[in-house]
Amino acid sequence: MHDFQPFPAPAKINLFLHITGRRPDGYHLMQSVFRLLDFGDTVHIRPRHDGAICRTEPIPGVAEIDDLCIRAATLLQQHTNSKMGADIHVSKHTPMGGGLGGGSSDAATVLLALNHLWQLGLKREELIALGLQLGADVPFFIFGQNAWVEGIGEKLQPIQLPHTCYLVITPRVHISTAEIFSSKELTRDTKPTTMATFLTGMVQNDLETVVRQQYPEVAKTLIWLSQFSKARMSGSGASVFAEFENQEQAEAVLARVKQTRELQQYADCEVSGFCAHGLNRHPLYTLAD
Repeated sequence: MHDFQPFPAPAKINLFLHITGRRPDGYHLMQSVFRLLDFGDTVHIRPRHDGAICRTEPIPGVAEIDDLCIRAATLLQQHTNSKMGADIHVSKHTPMGGGLGGGSSDAATVLLALNHLWQLGLKREELIALGLQLGADVPFFIFGQNAWVEGIGEKLQPIQLPHTCYLVITPRVHISTAEIFSSKELTRDTKPTTMATFLTGMVQNDLETVVRQQYPEVAKTLIWLSQFSKARMSGSGASVFAEFENQEQAEAVLARVKQTRELQQYADCEVSGFCAHGLNRHPLYTLAD
């Protein structure tokens, strides 16, 4: 793409997710560990000098005014009174609606990249505050490190995680995050846990029970993947993942998903998958101080 610069927008997984309460405004309080992956979208950006902010291709079902990337660029422009604009195109690889943070990561990448391209010089904390206006997961990607996450997603503490390979599988079912969070079956009183407890593995995804009940395709995918390694759901689904000791093991299971279609027949829906390693830092970490 002529004159466009590519910027990575990595996916993330939740290594666990506890719902510890609910605020009067309806936002849920949580604890989680967010892990960056070396897999994700690419956001292509071309600066403009006329102040216009445009996406170069339509996204089915997403109006331009609702596009998180366009909203991120517009918010940054308004916040800084910048006269610059941008053309934006996203090459999507992260499954939409999978609980992998794809749209939030794209928006964070736009903020980081335009802060650089427009030579604004905003500090990381200021970008994080802007990101929170766009969505609860956006601050994490601007924070740019694997994090212990609390509050509604805005309280971030760096956490060191071992080098790990993951297999991520996404059943093609549309899960409404809002419906899962508003479900009567969802418990919202998990006692706050500690990093020490997390490191022992005595944690879970509190949303998983509700999703399993309402979406048998996700339940079956978790059962199938658990044959090979402990399987967990990321966010509110539909993506599930498992850790493997090395890439060869993960790719061997992925080959069964793609070649034999064994899982697709078992889960009774289309499925997709990818292998990824955990990242220690966001590829664009150095674009903000």
